[in-house]
Amino acid sequence: MILAIETSCDDTSVALYDGERIHAEITYRQAIHATYGGVIPEWASREHEVRLPQAIREIFSHAQITWEDLRAVAAAQGPGLLGSLLVGYTFAKAIAASSNIPLIGVHHLEAHIASLYLGHEAPLYPFVALVATGGHTHLYLVESPLTYHLVGKTQDDAVGEAFDKIAAWLGLPYPGGPEIENLAKKGNPHAYTFPTPRTEGRWDFSFSGLKSTFLQVRAAHPELTIEDLCASWQERVFRYLTEKAVAYAREAGVPRIALVGGVAANARLRTLWQEGARAANLQAYIAPLRYTMDNAAMIAVAGWHRYVNGLYTPILSAPFARG
Repeated sequence: MILAIETSCDDTSVALYDGERIHAEITYRQAIHATYGGVIPEWASREHEVRLPQAIREIFSHAQITWEDLRAVAAAQGPGLLGSLLVGYTFAKAIAASSNIPLIGVHHLEAHIASLYLGHEAPLYPFVALVATGGHTHLYLVESPLTYHLVGKTQDDAVGEAFDKIAAWLGLPYPGGPEIENLAKKGNPHAYTFPTPRTEGRWDFSFSGLKSTFLQVRAAHPELTIEDLCASWQERVFRYLTEKAVAYAREAGVPRIALVGGVAANARLRTLWQEGARAANLQAYIAPLRYTMDNAAMIAVAGWHRYVNGLYTPILSAPFARG
C-alpha cells in the first residue's frame, strides 16, 4: 500500500494505492483564490497545512488501514509552487522517516502522464504525450513508465494560463478555461480564423501572440459576438495543440498520442484530439476526466512504478519549483 500526496498548487489531495486499484482518495479544492483571479501562494500553503492531516485521517478511516500497512509514501516533488510543495513533501518525508518506509519523490508532469493508467485501457508504448495544464504545455515521447523524453514545450505562457488571461481581460471568473469553454459552446468556431503561432523550436509552443491577436480582433471586429470570438480562438488553440502532437508522432513513427492535464477536461479538445488521431491513423489516449486536474491518484501510480523498481528518493532531497 502506497500513500500518495499532491500539493503542487492549490489542491490538497491524498490517495491510497496498492498497484492495482485506488483504495481511497480525497481532494480539497481551494475556492478562496477565485475571488482574487488567481492562486495566492501563501494562502495555498497555509490551506495545505490545515487540510493535509485531515485528509490523511479520512482516507485511512475509509480504507480501514493503519500506518503499519504502508510500504512507501509518494509525494509531488515538483514542479509547482514551492511553498505548497514544501508542505506536502516535508509531510511525506516525516512519514517516511518515522515509519521507516521509502520516500518517493514524483515529478508532477510525469504523474499527469501516469493518470492514463487510471482509465479503462492502459497505454501501450511508445506514445507521444501532450501535458496541457495551467502552468505547463509539454510534449513528451514516452517509451516506458519510467522513460520520458521532452520533445517541446511552451516558449511563454502555458495553454491554461493563456485561457486564464483571456478570461481576465473579458472580466470572467477564475479559472478561465471553463468560462471560455461555456461561451465557446454558444459560438461559431469558424467566425474568425486566428493565425497559427510560429516558434523557433519546431516542436515548441507559443501562446503570447494568440493572446494579443484576440484583443486586436475584438477591437477591430465589434460585429463579432463574444461567443463567436471565444469559439474561434479556442478552436485555433486546440487545433494547434493537436496538429503539432500528430505531426511529431507521424515524423517519429510513433503510432499513439495521449492527452493529459487540466486542459484535457475541455470537451472540444477531447473531440479534436480523437478526430486528429483518427485522421492520421493513430491511436488516441485521453486521461479520465476525473483525473485531468491535479490529484493524488496520479502521484500514486507514478510513485508505484518507481517503488517496484527500487527508485527511492533520498530523505534529504528537496522539492523544486521548475523542471
